[in-house]
Amino acid sequence: MAREAKNEPKELTVEQKLKALYQLQTTLSKIDEIKTLRGELPLEVQDLEDEIAGLSTRIDKIKSEVDELKSAIAGKRVEIEAAKASVEKYKSQQDNVRNNREYDFLTKEIEFQSLEMELCEKRIKEFTAEEQEKSEEIEKNTKALERQKDLDQKKNELDEIIEETKQEEEKLRDKAKDLETKIEPRLLQSFKRIRKNSRNGLGIVYVQRDACGGCFNKIPPQRQLDIRSRKKIIVCEYCGRILIDKYICDYDGSMQKADLESAMEAQKKKGRRIKKSEE
Repeated sequence: MAREAKNEPKELTVEQKLKALYQLQTTLSKIDEIKTLRGELPLEVQDLEDEIAGLSTRIDKIKSEVDELKSAIAGKRVEIEAAKASVEKYKSQQDNVRNNREYDFLTKEIEFQSLEMELCEKRIKEFTAEEQEKSEEIEKNTKALERQKDLDQKKNELDEIIEETKQEEEKLRDKAKDLETKIEPRLLQSFKRIRKNSRNGLGIVYVQRDACGGCFNKIPPQRQLDIRSRKKIIVCEYCGRILIDKYICDYDGSMQKADLESAMEAQKKKGRRIKKSEE
């Protein structure tokens, strides 16, 4: 019985993995550029939204406290009126007492009710002062809510930028997702970790002037040969970024041709200078 052919994905070579990583890095860098274009606006909008939400909550809380104070003041006034009525009642009863004991009892009750009225008056003054203070605080916080205009303006600016870059960003994100499927999970995870820890978001860089394109530390000649051979994944021993040679994505050879022509021209100029000095 013939075995069915398995449709297993072909494992990528090291060179193909490096090319996929570099393409992913280029795509993610373009997304980073779009985020840079937005600048601090998203954070500013978030901060303003939090600030305004906090102010609104605080205003509602203070208003509730003011209502409680008003209710307490009204309650104390009712207590004063009740105490006044009791004093009048006890005074009228003093005219009809039968002995000194009853008279002293009523006198003490009148003194007690008078003290209650004084205490209520004191509380009313305290509550009124507190109510005034909280009302001023409400007014102050309400003026601060005028920052809603700043929030609306910044939101409009952010929406305009997002609208301008939305389609491009979506395409780039789709491309990045597609590239990620072509890279083995462990390598992708390492790349993302390196990229996250680097300041400029570069997880893979090419060698420039015999140095790492990320941290600019010199790379030994033998290590550069290993990088150009594209037989294994090599990382910078200083910054940990993945290293590639600059021609890895030079599909049509134009970059290498331009560098070769530039080197030949430089060699010719050097030869002319030497010849001129000999004359």
